[in-house]
Amino acid sequence: MEIKFEQAKTLKEKPDQKKLGFGSYYTDYMFIMDYDKGEGWHDARIVPYQPIVLDPSALVFHYAQECFEGLKAYRCPDGSVQLFRPDKNAERMQSTHKRLCIPEIPVEDFVEAVKALVSVEKDWVPSEPETSLYIRPFTIATEPVLGVKASDKYQFIIICSPSGAYYEEGMNPVKIYVEDEFVRATPGGTGYIKCGGNYAASIIASEKAHTMGYSQVLWLDGVERKYVEEVGSMNIMFKISGEIYTAATVGTVLPGITRMSCIELLKEWGYKVNEGKLAIADVMEAGRNGRLEEVFGTGTAAVISPVGGLMYEGETIEINGFKTGELTQKLYDTLTGIQFGTLPDTMGWTVKVD
Repeated sequence: MEIKFEQAKTLKEKPDQKKLGFGSYYTDYMFIMDYDKGEGWHDARIVPYQPIVLDPSALVFHYAQECFEGLKAYRCPDGSVQLFRPDKNAERMQSTHKRLCIPEIPVEDFVEAVKALVSVEKDWVPSEPETSLYIRPFTIATEPVLGVKASDKYQFIIICSPSGAYYEEGMNPVKIYVEDEFVRATPGGTGYIKCGGNYAASIIASEKAHTMGYSQVLWLDGVERKYVEEVGSMNIMFKISGEIYTAATVGTVLPGITRMSCIELLKEWGYKVNEGKLAIADVMEAGRNGRLEEVFGTGTAAVISPVGGLMYEGETIEINGFKTGELTQKLYDTLTGIQFGTLPDTMGWTVKVD
């Protein structure tokens, strides 16, 4: 794929790496590629970071034909930069595009675009402990028409944001509220893809949970409202009597890259991983009788997020004395070690950026 480059007239002053936060700063450049029906994807280019100019009638504004991905670039001890399983993000975006009637982007083109932009922005990859360059690829429908239809025009864009450690004060367990009023996804819907509509619809439950003093929402299935699915922007796993349980990604649960990586590591370590239906009633009962040993969320931003408490229908259970579990910590240490290059990548997950 030929990628054109437009030099910025001035470069931004880089922020203090100790005060990055998440999604607050943006790098000097962005990647853009256009799609026109009959021509396909074309005109790949890296240009100075700038506002997007769209017609007010662009389909993305009215019928939400859009999607996104999220991945990171990491600074290794030797100063090199690497990505973590970008091909899996590319494959998931293909699945999303297919569901939303957006023309697919070849995996190799997605990965090449990400690598090209990160290569240009290497100086923006922070080196402070646990900091990284967050990468946000997204696709929007740009055809100016008010009829409900699949767009004939799109833009695929990638922006980058240097981000700080997710846990500013250490990896502490969080309290989770089990949502039993609203639903996140239903069979045949869009729960398994990364489209903005999923997240917009989830905000109301998150706001409710926050007012009650809970950090995250655990969603139940949309049919019977009895089986656990995922947590906010993360997948979730339960360690019960030595075995791992997590919802299957069969249409209503996002197939997380971190989730996938955890499952591969857990199986390599000899754990039995059960992917299927797990009733919230069984989770609560396991919490009461001491069989619920650990609970943790998995996702790109936090990597691993320990859960110390669950609240469902007015009942609260505490997990592992509200402390980070041994397996939870091991997964976090192993994944971040591979991502930052402090542990050998025996799984073949990392991709160096030239």
